[in-house]
Amino acid sequence: MKWIPNFNSSNSLRVIFVIAVFILLFLSSIAYKHNQDLNESSKLVMHTYEINIQLERLMSAIKDAETGQRGYIITRNARFLTPYIYSRDKVNTSFIRLKKLTADNPIQKQNLQNLFKLIIQRFVSFENCLKYSDPKTYDKRKLDNHMFGGRILMENIRFKVDEMNDIEKSYLSKRLKIYDAEISLSPLFSISLFLVALCFILLAYRQISRDIERLKVFNKKLLISSGLIAESEAIGKFSTWQWDLDSQKIDYSDNQFRLLGYEPNAFVPVKETFLDFVHPDDKENVSKSMEGILQNKQLPFVYYKIILPSHEVRYFKTTGKLLTDQQGSKILLGINFDITDEHLLNIELQERNKELEKSNKELASFNHVASHDLQEPLRKIQTFISRVSDADKAVMSQSARDYIAKIEVSAKRMRVLIDDLLLFSRTNTTKKEFIKSNLNELLENAETELTEIIDEKKAIITASKLPKLAVIPYQIEQLFINLIGNSLKYSQPDIAPQITIESEKVLSADYPDLLEQDVKKFHKITFTDNGMGFDPQFKETIFVLFQRLHSKTDYPGTGIGLAICKKIVDNHKGHIIADSTLNQGSVFTVFLPD
Repeated sequence: MKWIPNFNSSNSLRVIFVIAVFILLFLSSIAYKHNQDLNESSKLVMHTYEINIQLERLMSAIKDAETGQRGYIITRNARFLTPYIYSRDKVNTSFIRLKKLTADNPIQKQNLQNLFKLIIQRFVSFENCLKYSDPKTYDKRKLDNHMFGGRILMENIRFKVDEMNDIEKSYLSKRLKIYDAEISLSPLFSISLFLVALCFILLAYRQISRDIERLKVFNKKLLISSGLIAESEAIGKFSTWQWDLDSQKIDYSDNQFRLLGYEPNAFVPVKETFLDFVHPDDKENVSKSMEGILQNKQLPFVYYKIILPSHEVRYFKTTGKLLTDQQGSKILLGINFDITDEHLLNIELQERNKELEKSNKELASFNHVASHDLQEPLRKIQTFISRVSDADKAVMSQSARDYIAKIEVSAKRMRVLIDDLLLFSRTNTTKKEFIKSNLNELLENAETELTEIIDEKKAIITASKLPKLAVIPYQIEQLFINLIGNSLKYSQPDIAPQITIESEKVLSADYPDLLEQDVKKFHKITFTDNGMGFDPQFKETIFVLFQRLHSKTDYPGTGIGLAICKKIVDNHKGHIIADSTLNQGSVFTVFLPD
């Protein structure tokens, strides 16, 4: 939903957080592996030290046995045999421990077995020396042999122990190097881990600070926007409401409460609460429209009445649309317009239009009837004047004959005026039936109607091909008659009138100030003549009813012809303009929609 701000920084913060977690996990795993290796190295070092200690204990026990044996042989005191007696258990204890410690080392395991054999032999030698030193079984030669053999065994045992110690020392040297190397990396790992963590904390702090600043800006804009919307609702007499279809929660704007005749937040809005305000005549229609929004996903304009707590009836117009936010919740957004003033104004306007139409019809009827009824007395006047013979005029005084002549001229002018008024009235009152017509045929009819004057003035009319349009045929024919007749009437003395009629299709966009833009194309028909023309300042007023540019003694006429032209063009949703240069001719342009 576009109306919900999209904070890109939150995405950046998520990326930083994911990267930070990944790097911290990676460094932690390396640190854990390093600590494990360090612990293992420490165990191996301790393992070597323990083997050395057990070998020393083993050697010490054998030495104690040898010392006790010698003391006993020399002194024959049994107390010297005590170390000898317990040395066997000490040797066994140390041997068992060494056997466990060297279980994973085949070389040391083999050395230990060899050592154990030598120790067994040494204890056998001890027993033989004790046997042959005893006065009852004394044998000097065998005693010396076993004593000498015991010394050799002792040397072998010491050699084997030294060999095992040397091996362990070599192991110890390597393990100490590894241990020293690993322990030297510990501070580096700790510092690296700390620095990386610190960097990400600083990045996160920087990003969060920016987000807070942006949130402050957005909040400020949101507050301004909310205030402007609230003022706009109050000025424009409209309100908004939101209906969360998942939670069935409805929120009203402050002006929604006011339009319903309450102060903001005066009650908790629910669906039934709003329907309580709707006029009983419109309640069913409004309820169906609100239910239909779930299927149509939008609420078309609904017009209905509202009854306020003061029993005042107000007219509302409502529209809405179903929206889905980023969390997938469906929210119905609606707008209510209080159109009471417009509604009352429209009623008043419709009544005035009806009155105006009635007045126009009465005026047109009066015009038609008056013009028609005037013909009868005029006809009698002309009839009686025609009955005044030349003999009768001969006996009249000169002034009487002048009066009779003026009455005859005025009667003729009255006839023309009544005919033009009837024609103008017919353009307003007759049925406007549009028929697809060939304008070339209508132009020929108009020229036929004007044949007498065309021949009299030897006029030359040149016309290009005109289009076929849906028009009121007799009105367009009258239009052509009036425009051509106008050019013939105001032709220059002693110059044959030349009238050129041209047609072309134009775009309304090319004449934005003249034509309705709802219609894209028009037919532009121009009537160009070489007549006397007129002052361009009158190009607008010549279409006004009874507007004349010449005196009636110079050029007879009523000033209705061009007004009829304009009325005919207006009936066809077109436009007519005129332009002229004095003594050079005039151009009348008619635009008719395609």
